[in-house]
Amino acid sequence: MAAIAAALCLTSATMVLLPASSSAATGPGGDTVADGGHTARISRTEYGVPHILARDFDGLGYGYGYAFAQDNVCELADQVVTMRGERSRFFGPDGESEGSNLASDTYYGGQLRAGTVQRLLDQKAPLGPTAELRRMVEGYAAGYNRYLRDTGVDKLPDPRCKGKAWVRQVTSLDVWGIVHDLNGATGAVPLAPDIGEATPPTAAGEHTGATAGTSGRRTPSPFATLGRGPAADFGSNGWALGRDATRTGNAMVLANPHLPWVGGNFHFYQVQLTIPGTLDVSGAGLYGTPLVEIGHNRNLAWTHTASDAQHTSFYALKLVPGDPTGYVVDGRTERMTSRTVPVTVRTGNGKLSTVDRTLYTSRFGPVLSSGWTTKTAYAVRDANADNLRSMNTWLAMGKARNLAQLRTAQNTYQGIPWTYTLAADTSGGTYFTDSSVVPHLTDEQLERCARPDSEEGPSALDGSTSACAWGSDPDALVPGIYGPSHQPRLSRTDYVANSNNGPRYTNPEAPLTGFPGAYDSDPRLGQRAQLGLRMIAERADGTDGLGAPGFTGRTLRASALGNRVLSAETGRDDLVGMCRAHPRLTATDGKEVDVRQACATLARWDTRADTLSRGAALWATFFDHLFEAGPPDTWRRIPYDPAQPLTTPRGIKGDDMRVRRALADAVQDFAARNLPVDTELGTVQKWAGIPLSGCNGDKGCFNVLEAGPDSGTGTPTAGAFGTSFLMAVELTPDGPRTRTLLTYGQSANPASPHYTDQTRLFSRKQWVTERFTQSEIASDPALKVTTLTR
Repeated sequence: MAAIAAALCLTSATMVLLPASSSAATGPGGDTVADGGHTARISRTEYGVPHILARDFDGLGYGYGYAFAQDNVCELADQVVTMRGERSRFFGPDGESEGSNLASDTYYGGQLRAGTVQRLLDQKAPLGPTAELRRMVEGYAAGYNRYLRDTGVDKLPDPRCKGKAWVRQVTSLDVWGIVHDLNGATGAVPLAPDIGEATPPTAAGEHTGATAGTSGRRTPSPFATLGRGPAADFGSNGWALGRDATRTGNAMVLANPHLPWVGGNFHFYQVQLTIPGTLDVSGAGLYGTPLVEIGHNRNLAWTHTASDAQHTSFYALKLVPGDPTGYVVDGRTERMTSRTVPVTVRTGNGKLSTVDRTLYTSRFGPVLSSGWTTKTAYAVRDANADNLRSMNTWLAMGKARNLAQLRTAQNTYQGIPWTYTLAADTSGGTYFTDSSVVPHLTDEQLERCARPDSEEGPSALDGSTSACAWGSDPDALVPGIYGPSHQPRLSRTDYVANSNNGPRYTNPEAPLTGFPGAYDSDPRLGQRAQLGLRMIAERADGTDGLGAPGFTGRTLRASALGNRVLSAETGRDDLVGMCRAHPRLTATDGKEVDVRQACATLARWDTRADTLSRGAALWATFFDHLFEAGPPDTWRRIPYDPAQPLTTPRGIKGDDMRVRRALADAVQDFAARNLPVDTELGTVQKWAGIPLSGCNGDKGCFNVLEAGPDSGTGTPTAGAFGTSFLMAVELTPDGPRTRTLLTYGQSANPASPHYTDQTRLFSRKQWVTERFTQSEIASDPALKVTTLTR
């Protein structure tokens, strides 16, 4: 205990134990906040990164919750409104699309009334949370609440929620609800509006529409997005480099997740969590989750990329004639269960009323509104519906000292929801696995049970026979999923890499085979995945222009933000050859377009998507039109060849009329926007006025970034997507050497200095040197310390 107390006092602010009712400053750059039962210290270094130091998990969660509230109080408050099914109460029934708040509240209200999360909490570990995590979550909620009480809702620094009635104290159940919701991000959660709107059709085959008292309109839910939702856009690059791939012989890890820049659910927050002698982990976690989910400790580093496995199954239900809530399984009729959910709705004049809604469920899961006819209905079964184990897994990973212990953590809790894991340790070894929660469906079942797409519904499994239900593995922690023995895994001393491709080409020198087809929905490599493997190979032989072979910290960071564009590297010359031969092209509207200036711009372009690149914006626009023209294999000079998976497809058919029209249309687009064709990329791609590099991964950009000229300014085009938390760590014998970059900063509050400070660094390809040890933290001249005491 003396050692811990000494560690807690390594700060410019002296730690003072005060009565619960008192509060006092503790010296220059430090504040003391008192509360009963919790002790923690928040040391903020450059760019507002908090380092939480505590004696126990209660205090660690308390410090984390307080620090997070300082930066993002509105985001957690908004998440909690959703989790409680109260969006209609505070914001009206419509939301962003007609009826969406009402449908959302029906779904989440149903979860609360069913006691879904509480039932999972009632289980003992490993199925339920460990005692340490329970205390940490309780502390997290208490820390957030303490900040809210001390500051006051009417004096919050964020104008978006200052003085708002929906900003309230939270409970640990709210936090666990957020965890559960994030785990379902590739399953039922993006379908919440569709589940919340599900109503039986009339005898004429039409839906009855929304419940009386609402707008009467239904939320559209195209089957093209069912089961995918936000997760369809999740992406990442992840590399774990072993001793044979680096010049120093030290292992390295590159984390480069791609997620939305707006919206609290999938935003990263950077933090270090330390209990001396128990836990010391640094990295980033998603908003509302009190842990590090991508990061490192002294001996181990890991990252995640979105898994290609299917974590959800649709089932087509054969309905009983004349009975839209009865369905047939193995020749016997079963009844859908229904649950009435009262939703409080605020009308346009501010009055509150209660609307009773109904949720329908089958043995295969919730029933969807889309596709529900008098003959067929569709249900969705989510493998993460009973998963709170993710937090157990990540906490155990944060404690792990080597790859073997990381594997044990994942095998014990089996809670990684929908991502691959790539990791390395100080031995110089690397490891890849898809340990995510995957439904146990054999290859034979996937073939025999599949029903084709139709106009009414999605691709689904046959729900009329129990032979198409999920099976189980003897080593699976819960029924219905694959156990660790079936998971794709690879250990290497050179590298493992993934850019949202399937497991097969994690390392082309040792292709992974023999795993169930449920883990790999598409064996083809996308352009970004091909580029990532090419970049590693070129670094190995020193042909990438970055110096002598082998990775160093410098070349790893340069590779991550090199802004290479594979489609341009393999196709730009084809296009230039075409437009030089045909300086006037016919656009889709039939007009003739002079493309000589565009052709000259592309010929001069260095094929990089840097902020100052002239030609990158034109290329991106051209490719957007090209994708609309037809499948890539039809206009590629060399189409996909299974015998050449790393290098095909490539090139562009210059003699294809669709290619010519796409370039002409792109030039017209620039003219319509009064932009010269050689406009710098950073002119049309910005965040709060800051130029951004990168482009869409489908075009072969490794640094994925999609944004408009007004992104981050609160305008209708304020959204952005792509590179979010960057981490490049080298695991040396003397400790980790790490550079990080949180592209949108620590705070989602536009009034905060930490809203765009790191965005400016990102624009200049600059990184933040991480402070990991207590001495490194204490030596920061900008250090600001808050001590939470009892």
